Amino acid sequence: MAREMIPAAKPIVGDEERAAVDAVLATGMLAQGEEVFSFEKEFASALTPGATAVAVNSGTSALHLGLLAAGIGPGDEVIVPSFTFAATANSVAITGATPVFADISHEDFCLDPESVRAAVTEKTKAIMPVHLYGHPANMTELEAIASEHGLMIFEDAAQAHGASLNGKQVGTFGTFAAFSLYPTKNMTSGEGGMVTTTDENVVRQIQLLRNQGMLKQYENEVIGLNNRMTNVHAAIGRVQLRKLEGWTKSRQDNAAFLNSNLEGVLTPKLRDGAVHVYHQYTIRIEGSDRSERDQFANALREEYQVGCGVYYPIPNHRLPSLAHYAPGLDLPVTETAAKEVISLPVHPSLSQEDLDRIVEAVNTVAKAGA
Repeated sequence: MAREMIPAAKPIVGDEERAAVDAVLATGMLAQGEEVFSFEKEFASALTPGATAVAVNSGTSALHLGLLAAGIGPGDEVIVPSFTFAATANSVAITGATPVFADISHEDFCLDPESVRAAVTEKTKAIMPVHLYGHPANMTELEAIASEHGLMIFEDAAQAHGASLNGKQVGTFGTFAAFSLYPTKNMTSGEGGMVTTTDENVVRQIQLLRNQGMLKQYENEVIGLNNRMTNVHAAIGRVQLRKLEGWTKSRQDNAAFLNSNLEGVLTPKLRDGAVHVYHQYTIRIEGSDRSERDQFANALREEYQVGCGVYYPIPNHRLPSLAHYAPGLDLPVTETAAKEVISLPVHPSLSQEDLDRIVEAVNTVAKAGA
């Protein structure tokens, strides 16, 4: 009897979310309104204490509007990792500014502070670390560099809801942070994003920019966009937010089981003081080339029905859309990671049987390739 595929990711949407959506539909008030405003307050209280949250229609919009609100534009440079989803650099480029790519740390896949330091120029305005896979970036050293050079810090926290470093929540370190609420994230609103900040000027600018440049109808103060979140999406997000803590514990427990039982691969490392929320559980096939890594991933899927993904096979600085920003750039740790990584299922829907099969699959394929 054929086994069902264990999905690499699995959004969890149940009766409570459906009931919340139905309640909004029954009011007839579907666009941005009280449901959104309640979600913003609850999100900030739960995940970024002391900050204000502003809801938008995607994580990319959160990055884009945050950059605009912070004054980033043509002639500016923002240092970003190349080993991440393209939205990070895209959001910089779409403002007219220049994304400057830096290398990552081998240990946690996040920006390497020494590579960042080497990338600073007179045009640099900010550093934008990504808390990749749910592991917080090395904010202690990045803050020191920013302070030394008078730079802002913007956090791409798209994958890191609830992560922290030395007791401080991600989303509270920089001028602003951007969270994604896409369906495969640790929590979802169906589609959406959230900007968090302690700067009231940034709050006001994002509120203007997301709504055609106005806070009051027809009183347009700036040229803006339509990046609003709907009440329907906010209703889903509010329910999901209440479940996030339990889901995060499940992810961490699943990761701990995999850490203890996987053999023949490099399992995720945890920086001292870091709380990892495991949006992805990413292993390395150490020393592999792309072909060998892809063969390993295909064996997991085809022989054991274990879903997995490669995040990210092509570094941003070599993408056709972004390569012109980085001619001849050499980022050796990024290139190695792009050849070696595989992300395994770690989501809260995994059963013990699923976890056992994942371990069996990885250990058997690793041993066969040794």
